[in-house]
Amino acid sequence: MTTGSAREWVRRLQPYRLPSNRRSAFETVLTFGLLVSFWVLMWFALSYSIILTLLLSIPAALMMVRLFIIQHDCGHQSMFTTAKWNDRVGRALGVLTLTPYDYWRRSHAIHHAGSGNLDRRGVGDIDTMTVEEYLALSRIGRLKYRLYRHPLVMFGIGPAFIFMLQHRLPVSALKDGVMSWTSVMVTNLAIAAMWIALGMLVGFKAFLIIHLPIMLIGASVGVWMFYVQHQFNPTHWDHAPEWEREQAALHGSSYYDLPRPLMWVTGNIGIHHVHHLSSRIPFYRLPQVLRDFPELGQIGRLTLWESFKCVPLALWDEDRRRLVPFRAVRGRTAGAAAAA
Repeated sequence: MTTGSAREWVRRLQPYRLPSNRRSAFETVLTFGLLVSFWVLMWFALSYSIILTLLLSIPAALMMVRLFIIQHDCGHQSMFTTAKWNDRVGRALGVLTLTPYDYWRRSHAIHHAGSGNLDRRGVGDIDTMTVEEYLALSRIGRLKYRLYRHPLVMFGIGPAFIFMLQHRLPVSALKDGVMSWTSVMVTNLAIAAMWIALGMLVGFKAFLIIHLPIMLIGASVGVWMFYVQHQFNPTHWDHAPEWEREQAALHGSSYYDLPRPLMWVTGNIGIHHVHHLSSRIPFYRLPQVLRDFPELGQIGRLTLWESFKCVPLALWDEDRRRLVPFRAVRGRTAGAAAAA
């Protein structure tokens, strides 16, 4: 598909951009209600079995992921018809998802503005080096990057660090202006107040047993979803002169074709190529786009099984125009990569 046709898709998707305030409110209240219900069930289950409590943390965590997608849509101003209500709901949900709304919204907007652009990496995305850049690193530099891309760090330690610690005092918020810094600090105060109140209600030990697994599992699922939406083959990266936003949106974002229940709990964010083409489409209208335009369902499609094969991908090979694992460059040197 050409760049022109990718731009044409943006025009064709415009009718889907109008949200329904009633539907958006329903989805928000329903998801929040389910999260609270699972949380209460975990509290009662704790008196009988800690294993059952931990098992219930999985659906609770998925509801937390769904709330994050709703917050994400608020950040795109696609959840409600007014900016006031998008921002109000987004900031409130940020207390639950441990994500300062205004700060995150800015970094995510940068991600959308430069996704797939090799000259605009590093903000709101997963760090991805080219083969040449990696081979030019020192031995220590390569080790750091390999550790960063290790599955245990990428999907375990990393998500916990981002949501539990990095979002509490992101250094970049200091230079992003008053709004970002205020967002971080107010969110932190609200989180502290909520956690103290819940701890006093059920006991701080019980609170940690219940809430910590929800946050850790939810963070890992969220990072996994973001990972497979951009780290797959064939994806699309270009340097600035050749880069086109619409082309990168359509071909640099995957269609993660999950089973329907998983698509529901993840807020249809797997239909990511359509979302990047038109981020103002509410998450609950994305499936309708695929029903009306089935040809979009064949672009960047990943099944659940195929997505696990994306885990080893770590480097962008500019010659082959695809992501490759570390083993693909074993034995190569920086000079050989530049000359290839």
